[in-house]
Amino acid sequence: MNNVKQLVECVPNFSEGRNMEIINQITNVIKEVKGVKLLDVDPGEATNRTVVTFVGCPDVVVEAAFLAVKKAGELIDMRQHHGAHPRMGATDVLPIIPVAGITLEECAELARKLAKRIADELQIPCYCYEAAAFTLERQNLAVCRQGEYEALAEKLTTEGKQPDFGARPVDERVQRTGMTAVGARNFLIATNFNLNTTSTRRANAIAFDVREKGRPVREGNPITGKIKKDENGKTINQPGTLKATKAIGWFIDEYGIAQVSMNITNIDVTPLHVAFDEVCRCAQNRGVRVTGTEIVGLIPKRTLIEAGRYFLEKQNRSTGIPEEDVIKIAVKSMGLDDLKPFNPREKVIEYLCEEEGNKKLVDLTVEGFAKETSRESPAPGGGTISAYMGVLGAALGAMVANLSSHKPGWDDRWEEFSHWADKGQEMMRNLLHLVDEDTEAFNRIMAAFGLPKKTDADKQARTDAIQAATLYAAQVPLQTMKESFRVFELCKAMAETGNPNSVSDAGVGALAARAAVLGAGMNVKINAGSLIDKEVSNKLIAEANELIAKANAAESEIVAIVESKL
Repeated sequence: MNNVKQLVECVPNFSEGRNMEIINQITNVIKEVKGVKLLDVDPGEATNRTVVTFVGCPDVVVEAAFLAVKKAGELIDMRQHHGAHPRMGATDVLPIIPVAGITLEECAELARKLAKRIADELQIPCYCYEAAAFTLERQNLAVCRQGEYEALAEKLTTEGKQPDFGARPVDERVQRTGMTAVGARNFLIATNFNLNTTSTRRANAIAFDVREKGRPVREGNPITGKIKKDENGKTINQPGTLKATKAIGWFIDEYGIAQVSMNITNIDVTPLHVAFDEVCRCAQNRGVRVTGTEIVGLIPKRTLIEAGRYFLEKQNRSTGIPEEDVIKIAVKSMGLDDLKPFNPREKVIEYLCEEEGNKKLVDLTVEGFAKETSRESPAPGGGTISAYMGVLGAALGAMVANLSSHKPGWDDRWEEFSHWADKGQEMMRNLLHLVDEDTEAFNRIMAAFGLPKKTDADKQARTDAIQAATLYAAQVPLQTMKESFRVFELCKAMAETGNPNSVSDAGVGALAARAAVLGAGMNVKINAGSLIDKEVSNKLIAEANELIAKANAAESEIVAIVESKL
């Protein structure tokens, strides 16, 4: 079960950076798309260009991007455009970037479909670049944009230079809109590593040590010697140690320190924590110390999760701890709060995308959850409570695993227990999702019963909706049963091999898991029993009964193990 929400980022560049009325009209169509979060609007007067950043689920982001391109094509006349930045269209570039739950290849396919739609429906010719490119050379944006807007007529009609979609002789429409490059690329992290020096020269030396391009090879003296060239007259470089990175050194008056300023262009190749450790190593070799890290802009949550897990593993500590604890380790390990407070809620894209005002049951206090359950409304009810019982069972199993991982004298087994704790955290996440999902399933049934029933067509549509909602209301607790049943494996392992001082906790976890399975099973049966399709109904009930029998046996086995050790 994977509850990771798919998120993509889109960073279109529009060829208007001076007229805020036009810029606002473009960004307003983005904001009007439900589910899209507009994160940043950055106009530049000298470049006459505005960079816009927004995120959301793939479908809504693609729709917002299309509408923005359409609006830009209506408002921006490229015949009148001048600016310092290279450009070839009203919407110059349009990259789609994976953030969570989606691959770069999937984003590339989204980009290609979007490019075709823009060409077909808006008559704006499109190139596909970077990961979305159809040819190797067009992975380079500069190749697609060569000659800029002024080469429009030549590129539209010259074989080999024509755009991937929408090639045609120049007409008034394309003269106005120009062409657009639609692509997919990896997430770029802009970061600065703080140094305990004021020397830009030292910072630059460290930057050259690590950046992919490296430094020029010189004859004789490595600082003042003549730069070596190849037979074509190009500078020969000694590559740095970090792939997919660009870096320079500079001095920041505001902080009174030098920094290594770095762009990580592919966080799958060089994650942030790897870059941090390598900059630390190279700085130490030059008698300099990295005191912290500054993140410029926003980052995906996985960047901090991966970093936190990396530093925990270096300490031989369990990684199976709550997400916020893992992130705290990342913040402290890389000194993200060195220069100013670091609030993940303001820097992590997924947190910024959380819907405001959409209060969940899992966000309540323990007391609040109990009181909400006790009220006269039928939801949350037994299915929700069953899911939460499963959460508690998994939490107890994870707790025993973490206590075992850190038990004195058991240091050689930390990884074994960390693995179990990770499993426990995964079960908790899945079951916490089901806590609210069960209540949502009940609400769907109530909404279906509220549909009109004036005509025969209304009555049939209402019946169909009720049956669909009822089926879902049986499937959700069945998923709760399956996920809760996994808890037995964890609790059994902890009862048998975990910290003996916590064996009773493993036993209580098993009791909670059994309550979860049996309670969710009751909800499967009551909802499945209302289905008109008895074949489906009987199948759901049979599956529930099988899980109930297995849960009873598993609980008895674990309780016997626990009792033997008390």
